[in-house]
Amino acid sequence: MSITENRKAHHDYFIEDRYEAGLMLEGWEVKSIRAGRAQISEAYVVLKGGEVFLIGAHITPLISVSSHVVVDPVRTRKLLLNQSEIKRLIGKVERSGFTVVPLDLHFSKSRIKLSIGLAKGKKQHDKRDTEKQRDWVREKAQVMRNKRN
Repeated sequence: MSITENRKAHHDYFIEDRYEAGLMLEGWEVKSIRAGRAQISEAYVVLKGGEVFLIGAHITPLISVSSHVVVDPVRTRKLLLNQSEIKRLIGKVERSGFTVVPLDLHFSKSRIKLSIGLAKGKKQHDKRDTEKQRDWVREKAQVMRNKRN
Protein backbone atom coordinates (compact mmCIF):
# COMPACT_ATOMS: atom_id res chain seq x y z
CA MET A 1 0.00 0.00 0.00
CA SER A 2 1.53 3.27 -1.12
CA ILE A 3 1.83 6.17 1.33
CA THR A 4 3.28 8.84 -0.93
CA GLU A 5 4.74 8.90 -4.42
CA ASN A 6 7.34 11.02 -6.21
CA ARG A 7 5.58 11.66 -9.53
CA LYS A 8 8.21 14.14 -10.63
CA ALA A 9 10.81 11.35 -10.73
CA HIS A 10 9.09 9.54 -13.62
CA HIS A 11 8.79 12.84 -15.49
CA ASP A 12 12.43 13.87 -15.06
CA TYR A 13 14.23 10.51 -15.25
CA PHE A 14 14.37 7.19 -17.08
CA ILE A 15 14.12 4.63 -14.27
CA GLU A 16 16.51 1.76 -15.08
CA ASP A 17 16.36 -0.33 -11.91
CA ARG A 18 14.34 -0.33 -8.66
CA TYR A 19 15.39 -1.22 -5.12
CA GLU A 20 13.39 -1.45 -1.91
CA ALA A 21 15.11 0.06 1.13
CA GLY A 22 14.18 0.23 4.78
CA LEU A 23 14.40 3.52 6.68
CA MET A 24 15.84 4.30 10.09
CA LEU A 25 12.97 6.24 11.66
CA GLU A 26 12.13 7.58 15.09
CA GLY A 27 8.84 6.76 16.81
CA TRP A 28 7.15 10.08 16.07
CA GLU A 29 8.08 9.73 12.38
CA VAL A 30 6.40 6.32 12.14
CA LYS A 31 3.22 7.72 13.71
CA SER A 32 3.23 10.70 11.35
CA ILE A 33 3.80 8.52 8.27
CA ARG A 34 0.95 6.22 9.31
CA ALA A 35 -1.22 9.34 9.57
CA GLY A 36 -0.23 10.25 5.97
CA ARG A 37 1.95 13.26 6.77
CA ALA A 38 4.98 12.40 4.63
CA GLN A 39 6.24 14.01 1.44
CA ILE A 40 9.17 12.89 -0.75
CA SER A 41 8.72 15.09 -3.82
CA GLU A 42 11.70 17.32 -2.89
CA ALA A 43 13.83 14.47 -1.50
CA TYR A 44 16.96 13.00 -2.98
CA VAL A 45 19.32 10.10 -2.19
CA VAL A 46 23.03 10.50 -1.43
CA LEU A 47 25.70 7.78 -1.33
CA LYS A 48 28.35 8.74 1.21
CA GLY A 49 31.01 6.62 2.91
CA GLY A 50 29.52 3.29 1.83
CA GLU A 51 26.10 4.26 3.23
CA VAL A 52 22.91 5.55 1.65
CA PHE A 53 21.00 8.56 3.01
CA LEU A 54 17.65 10.17 2.22
CA ILE A 55 17.85 13.95 2.37
CA GLY A 56 14.99 16.43 2.13
CA ALA A 57 12.06 14.11 2.86
CA HIS A 58 9.52 16.08 4.86
CA ILE A 59 7.63 14.29 7.65
CA THR A 60 5.30 16.67 9.46
CA PRO A 61 5.13 15.88 13.19
CA LEU A 62 1.79 15.22 14.81
CA ILE A 63 0.50 17.67 17.41
CA SER A 64 0.54 14.90 20.02
CA VAL A 65 4.34 14.47 19.92
CA SER A 66 5.81 14.70 23.41
CA SER A 67 7.33 17.99 24.47
CA HIS A 68 10.68 16.38 25.38
CA VAL A 69 11.23 15.14 21.80
CA VAL A 70 13.12 17.55 19.54
CA VAL A 71 11.64 17.13 16.06
CA ASP A 72 13.29 18.01 12.76
CA PRO A 73 10.84 17.35 9.90
CA VAL A 74 13.54 17.29 7.18
CA ARG A 75 16.36 15.50 8.97
CA THR A 76 18.71 13.15 7.09
CA ARG A 77 17.55 9.53 7.35
CA LYS A 78 19.69 6.47 6.72
CA LEU A 79 18.45 3.89 4.23
CA LEU A 80 18.90 0.20 4.94
CA LEU A 81 20.13 -1.90 2.02
CA ASN A 82 22.27 -5.01 1.61
CA GLN A 83 25.99 -4.36 1.17
CA SER A 84 25.91 -5.89 -2.33
CA GLU A 85 23.09 -3.52 -3.34
CA ILE A 86 25.00 -0.53 -1.98
CA LYS A 87 28.14 -1.54 -3.90
CA ARG A 88 26.11 -1.97 -7.09
CA LEU A 89 24.55 1.49 -6.63
CA ILE A 90 27.91 3.13 -5.94
CA GLY A 91 29.42 1.50 -9.05
CA LYS A 92 26.60 2.63 -11.33
CA VAL A 93 26.55 6.18 -9.94
CA GLU A 94 30.32 6.70 -10.12
CA ARG A 95 31.05 4.99 -13.45
CA SER A 96 27.93 5.23 -15.56
CA GLY A 97 26.56 8.64 -14.58
CA PHE A 98 23.36 7.35 -13.03
CA THR A 99 21.62 9.02 -10.10
CA VAL A 100 19.51 7.53 -7.32
CA VAL A 101 16.03 8.99 -6.78
CA PRO A 102 13.29 8.15 -4.26
CA LEU A 103 10.19 6.82 -6.04
CA ASP A 104 7.61 6.00 -3.38
CA LEU A 105 7.09 5.39 0.30
CA HIS A 106 4.97 2.35 1.08
CA PHE A 107 4.06 -0.34 3.60
CA SER A 108 5.50 -3.82 3.19
CA LYS A 109 4.41 -6.38 5.80
CA SER A 110 3.56 -3.54 8.23
CA ARG A 111 7.00 -1.99 7.80
CA ILE A 112 7.67 1.33 6.08
CA LYS A 113 9.84 0.96 2.97
CA LEU A 114 11.16 3.36 0.35
CA SER A 115 11.44 2.40 -3.30
CA ILE A 116 14.49 3.99 -4.87
CA GLY A 117 15.34 3.98 -8.53
CA LEU A 118 18.60 3.97 -10.42
CA ALA A 119 17.87 6.67 -12.98
CA LYS A 120 19.27 8.57 -15.96
CA GLY A 121 18.16 12.15 -16.53
CA LYS A 122 15.79 12.99 -19.37
CA LYS A 123 16.45 15.78 -21.82
CA GLN A 124 13.67 18.21 -22.76
CA HIS A 125 12.93 16.43 -26.05
CA ASP A 126 12.67 13.09 -24.20
CA LYS A 127 10.04 14.60 -21.90
CA ARG A 128 8.06 15.82 -24.92
CA ASP A 129 8.26 12.37 -26.55
CA THR A 130 6.98 10.73 -23.37
CA GLU A 131 4.09 13.20 -23.24
CA LYS A 132 3.21 12.52 -26.91
CA GLN A 133 3.29 8.77 -26.33
CA ARG A 134 1.02 9.09 -23.28
CA ASP A 135 -1.44 11.26 -25.24
CA TRP A 136 -1.47 8.78 -28.14
CA VAL A 137 -2.24 5.85 -25.83
CA ARG A 138 -5.07 7.86 -24.23
CA GLU A 139 -6.55 8.81 -27.62
CA LYS A 140 -6.28 5.24 -28.90
CA ALA A 141 -8.12 3.92 -25.84
CA GLN A 142 -10.83 6.55 -26.28
CA VAL A 143 -11.34 5.67 -29.95
CA MET A 144 -11.58 1.96 -29.12
CA ARG A 145 -14.08 2.70 -26.37
CA ASN A 146 -16.23 4.81 -28.71
CA LYS A 147 -16.06 2.12 -31.44
CA ARG A 148 -17.51 -0.51 -29.13
CA ASN A 149 -20.49 1.69 -28.20
